[in-house]
Amino acid sequence: MAEITAALVKELRERSGVGMMDCKKALVENNGDIEAAIDWLRAKGLSKAAKKADRVAAEGLVAVAVREDGKGEVASAIEFNAETDFVARNDLFQAAAKEFAQLGLHHEGVDAIHGATLENGKTVEAEVTNLIATIGENMQLRRAARLSVGEGAVATYVHNAVSPGVGRIGVLVALEGAGDKEVLREVGRKIAMHVAATAPLALDTSDLDPAAIEKERAVLIEKAKEEGRPENMIEKIVSGQIAKFQKDVVLTKQPFVMDPDVTIEQLVANTGKELGSELKLAGFVRMALGEGVEKSDAPDFASEVASMTGGN
Repeated sequence: MAEITAALVKELRERSGVGMMDCKKALVENNGDIEAAIDWLRAKGLSKAAKKADRVAAEGLVAVAVREDGKGEVASAIEFNAETDFVARNDLFQAAAKEFAQLGLHHEGVDAIHGATLENGKTVEAEVTNLIATIGENMQLRRAARLSVGEGAVATYVHNAVSPGVGRIGVLVALEGAGDKEVLREVGRKIAMHVAATAPLALDTSDLDPAAIEKERAVLIEKAKEEGRPENMIEKIVSGQIAKFQKDVVLTKQPFVMDPDVTIEQLVANTGKELGSELKLAGFVRMALGEGVEKSDAPDFASEVASMTGGN
């Protein structure tokens, strides 16, 4: 029997667009003959997925999951994309997104989740390939994130939920500290709702990307020049505007949307005083469906179907 090397599996995967495990099986079944393996995949219906791979998948769902054990709490968020909102309403697609989020509690990162095994014995990667072939749209497990605390709570929130735990925006908020966990979860959920609404760029001022600050500074300098501000005053003006910019985009400095008289930082401190424990906002994740995906100007999937069937 021919040796099935990693390079051979990789080549078949690149040519067919099919998952790694199915590629390996195809090569084993065909004694390492890559052309025969391609025909084998086609016969099994698996290579249908390859034909969808160049389509833009910017719709879909964000799913969240959370678990508590003796070691603390952990929550995960994943983005599972498809081509159309129609597929995002499919029960199979929603169930898969929820299951992938559950796996995210134990496996960190997209690659680790892809290699994880589902209850049906398939890897996530193979399941995605199967869903592509079954439903007929390109799909992609695009992103995954996880937060955990040893003591405290990790709250979750889903905006525009289509069913429990899945929607268009998913947020995780981690609060570290002792005290009533139900109180911590409730405050964490309110902060998560705030994050969904305001889309902060960083947890604290020190976490803000220097590139984002410099980009904003360049815009403000150019704007000041366009407004005819004196050259010797521009730096001072822009410095003040940058300080305001940081407060606008840094979570801890933002006024709480449910009570603008206090900042998020003050809300956490006040909650800690009520619980008799020092609290720390340890982290947050905001995952919005399709952000950063370049959508093609080509006709969408629904338009393609309509044109093929003579519809308008």
